Amino acid sequence: MTRPEGGLHRLADTVLLPGFEGRTPPDWLRRRLADGLAGVVLFSRNIGTPAQVADLTAALRAERPDLLVGIDEESGEVTRLEAAQGSSRPGNFALGVVDDTGLTEEIAKDLGHDLAEIGVNFDFAPSADVNSNPDNPVIGLRSFGADPHLVARHTRAFIRGLQSAGVAACAKHFPGHGDTSVDSHHAVPLVSAAVEELRDIALLPFREAIAEGVRSIMTGHLLVPAYDGDKPATLSPHVLTALLREELGYDGLIITDAIEMQAVAGEYGLGRASALAIAAGADAICVGGEHADEQSATDIRDAIVAAVREGVLTEGRLAEAARRVNELAAWTSAQSGARRGERGSVGLTAARRALHITRRSGEHVLPLSAPPQVVELAPLMNLAIDKHTPWGVGEPLSKLLPGTTVTRFAASEATGAAIENVLAVSGDRPLVLAVRDVHRHAWQTDALNHLLSARPDAVVVEMGLPGRSDLGAVHIATHGAARVCGQAAAEVIAGVGEGPA
Repeated sequence: MTRPEGGLHRLADTVLLPGFEGRTPPDWLRRRLADGLAGVVLFSRNIGTPAQVADLTAALRAERPDLLVGIDEESGEVTRLEAAQGSSRPGNFALGVVDDTGLTEEIAKDLGHDLAEIGVNFDFAPSADVNSNPDNPVIGLRSFGADPHLVARHTRAFIRGLQSAGVAACAKHFPGHGDTSVDSHHAVPLVSAAVEELRDIALLPFREAIAEGVRSIMTGHLLVPAYDGDKPATLSPHVLTALLREELGYDGLIITDAIEMQAVAGEYGLGRASALAIAAGADAICVGGEHADEQSATDIRDAIVAAVREGVLTEGRLAEAARRVNELAAWTSAQSGARRGERGSVGLTAARRALHITRRSGEHVLPLSAPPQVVELAPLMNLAIDKHTPWGVGEPLSKLLPGTTVTRFAASEATGAAIENVLAVSGDRPLVLAVRDVHRHAWQTDALNHLLSARPDAVVVEMGLPGRSDLGAVHIATHGAARVCGQAAAEVIAGVGEGPA
């Protein structure tokens, strides 16, 4: 017997995790929570102080006590909690460089406590992607590294730490976004590896995540012809059901990456993509980074209901998806988490340990003896990173060496005349050059070569994926652009603090 339409609407609401505008719950969201909505997603636009977020989540739970409150908080470059000031914890790549699973677990537990204390119980982390393509435009520092075994063991450690604090972890982006050269925010990335290669590399961390008991897995909007040459993984029953459910044996919640990303919404639209994702085996739809309004949430719900009526999606599959959402909500409600000990500086400690410093023979540049001129070359970042999140070494150096001056260039600003001007202004003062993924941006390479040809005594700080380490009198690879990574580098440059372990 078919449920009445109201029942279908409630099931469809249950599988939808929308975003919303503002730092207090809008009226439409309160109404929808009462009607069956089981979860929401917070973005940096919803985040002010910890007390404000705690009040926000408490107000949401006044409408539904077992509410799932999700967030995309990876630490490092992808942070929502600390988008305004930069993360107090380095990202995955820095943790992979240190390669201390105990430290990774401690970082994740510390993050989990911060989330739990403000009422967030579902974190879209860690990235389990093996970054085997150094030109990847969207993963990069978000991955623990290019070695699948390293990525696997740190994925497990992160899951252990986060879930021990009572927050559900989410391994992403299945079946692996690391070997891609296209950003799925804009188009469909192609993963051309054969089945055997995928099993040995991209899928290994996900198998280990499942063994660790990860509560959720997020899909990647990736075309993987080894499994399905027609539909992206998010919309493919071959990937989500045959591979993830049946072959890998995963029975937890599957949530989509943001459904408004062009890799899926561009061709199918928000509603149709959502319905096809549920039909393929996904259990929850993440939406609201860009479409954070009642009409979008209503349109998606109605499209899912229409898909059931049309026979594109069975009611049984929708009910199963809703069950898994409710089961995850029940798990989070039952968690008390481990008690937090005294707050420490584990994030800065990790950032210090991740530094790699290369000094050219015969050069004695550090610590600096005078306040430097800092030049920061700032590339356009992908949409996973909040564009307002600060990074660099100029700000922390200004505090450690008063009188430090900072000039920042975007691609269009790094002209020869502008570089000559900053060289003239710096005079004989120390020069510090901060770059980010210089190997991926020809304009950064050109600007860096121009600066170093005039000032070979400069200190180069690479805050993205490191390429060459022989640039400058001293080359410092931070392996991350989080606030603590800049702080750790600044300490070494100024000759204060503990330095790398």
